[in-house]
Amino acid sequence: MLLRDPVHGLLSFEAEEEQIVVRLLATPEVQRLRRIRQLGLTCLAFPGAVHTRFSHALGAAHVMQSLIGRLRKIHDELPFWQRLSSERARDAIAAALLHDVGHGPLSHLFEDAVMRACPGSARHHEQWTEHVLCERGTGVHAVLSQDDPELPARVARLIRGEHELPYLARSVSGTFDVDRCDYLLRDAHATGVRYGDFDLPWLLRSLRFGETRNGAAPGLAIDGPKGLTAIESFILARLFMFQQVYFHKSTRAAETMIIAILRRALELLQNGTRLARTPSAMHAFAAGEQPSLGEYLDLDDHVLLETIKEWRHADDTILRDLCERLHTRSLFKTEELFGASASPAGQDRALEMLREIVQGAGLDPDYYAHVDLASDTPYEDDRSLMIHFDRGQLRAPSEVSFVLDRLKNERLSRVRLVFPGELRDRVRDALENQ
Repeated sequence: MLLRDPVHGLLSFEAEEEQIVVRLLATPEVQRLRRIRQLGLTCLAFPGAVHTRFSHALGAAHVMQSLIGRLRKIHDELPFWQRLSSERARDAIAAALLHDVGHGPLSHLFEDAVMRACPGSARHHEQWTEHVLCERGTGVHAVLSQDDPELPARVARLIRGEHELPYLARSVSGTFDVDRCDYLLRDAHATGVRYGDFDLPWLLRSLRFGETRNGAAPGLAIDGPKGLTAIESFILARLFMFQQVYFHKSTRAAETMIIAILRRALELLQNGTRLARTPSAMHAFAAGEQPSLGEYLDLDDHVLLETIKEWRHADDTILRDLCERLHTRSLFKTEELFGASASPAGQDRALEMLREIVQGAGLDPDYYAHVDLASDTPYEDDRSLMIHFDRGQLRAPSEVSFVLDRLKNERLSRVRLVFPGELRDRVRDALENQ
């Protein structure tokens, strides 16, 4: 199979160990990823960000191919039982392709909303992914088990970051993994934000095996010092993408609105209100039950957005208004909090002030007044990826990089008030007078 990709160029899945990709692409669970956007509602801020989990899955599988090619050039230094056999390569490529197969609509948004409204019946997308892999009757399970009855469980463990070979486990789930390698480049390309670019070929070329202790298989390391700049650019790309794209104020405002819409809808369903065109999975969540796997997989971006479009005609005033605002892109506005105002106590004061303004405007503050806290740690110094120097010295990246030393374990946070746009002047005046 040959495919053209805007990020990596030509994607080729032709070797025998790669044929599993061709068979998995034909399954309905993988095809469903075509209907789930990689960045959810980010296209409301960056019009080009309409790429899907499907293209990302293919990209991650391609990066895994490249990684396997690099490791095979150097794995002769390992005992033969620690090398990358064709079976292990097949497992890793399948895991890279399938790591997001359990994602709900609009990236992480649906999952977050259900977790807040119905914590007893919600599952993380990783759990749904494992469900897709291991439940008899799914197309993915049929393809995997046709090769080996134990393959679904092995792929599920790899996606969890568990494998007898640490270097293979960390390539699927780790500081430097094929998921991050693809999504940073793909998201930067789609949004037109060049901050996410980094030198992937050089970074892969710089990889080597780390330290071996007590005969155990090694992890991964970077060949220093030539690979140090490559890993710095990778970490900085992640930092900048969070700053410029993932934490963009319009994206976060739209996400806040979606969460409010779904929370309101689930509360109405719990109270017995009938809402037109509501997917059966939503009814299950509202009842405190787990939807069936089939009901969950029926959810995708198209279904959810069409449902929200229909809810614009609901009898409930709050749900109707929120859905109309989102449908017409009348997004909530934001005001960022800094310094003492961004502290937990400052957030509480700001939210109390905002709720008073919203209530004074005749709106329900539970749905129209929000504090949005967006945070991430771009570089955690967990020593899972070390820098290898001459004479076998292994050093943590933060020990040999000024940039990474400053970034290690630092949490990037943005705190914003989120509210209807017609209240912006009143909110600004209140913040200035605090």
